[in-house]
Amino acid sequence: MGKDRKINLVILGLLSHEDLTGYDIKKRLDGAIGFFWKGSFGNIYPALSDMEKQGLVIKGKADKTTGREKITYHITDDGMSLLKSWIEEEQSSNELKYETLLKLYFGGVADRKITIKNIQLFEDQCRQNLAILSVYKDNLEKVLDEEDHIFFYLTVTFGIDTYNAYIKWCSKAKKMLK
Repeated sequence: MGKDRKINLVILGLLSHEDLTGYDIKKRLDGAIGFFWKGSFGNIYPALSDMEKQGLVIKGKADKTTGREKITYHITDDGMSLLKSWIEEEQSSNELKYETLLKLYFGGVADRKITIKNIQLFEDQCRQNLAILSVYKDNLEKVLDEEDHIFFYLTVTFGIDTYNAYIKWCSKAKKMLK
């Protein structure tokens, strides 16, 4: 699946839950989704425009009550069909890219203190993300009676388990390098 199509699918997925503006979509990309998928703000509006031409989304009426024109987007039946087809595909791309691990892999060219510092920075970031995900988890546990929230919850708990494993690894790695 091409990179361009992934942003379309992410947007369709977000719109399957609720109508959103381009700005709202960006906030979702930077929020909970940002823990496992990165999207660019510059790709959102071209993707929305293309998907509108394809009949996958439709624009809502512009809301000018705030003084600034807000255009919401709504997923169409064709958009929902495409999203469901993608979810039903058996193949998924699960690429993992961590610059910290790349630096660790080549860490032999520098002082171990540098590598330990890089691991510590990674651990700090993991702890920050873990704290945010814990808040999401606590909030989602209150609304698990809504179908979509079960899936959000499972994604969040995956992140929590993953960050806990990363933090455990950081501790072991720093001890080994000291």
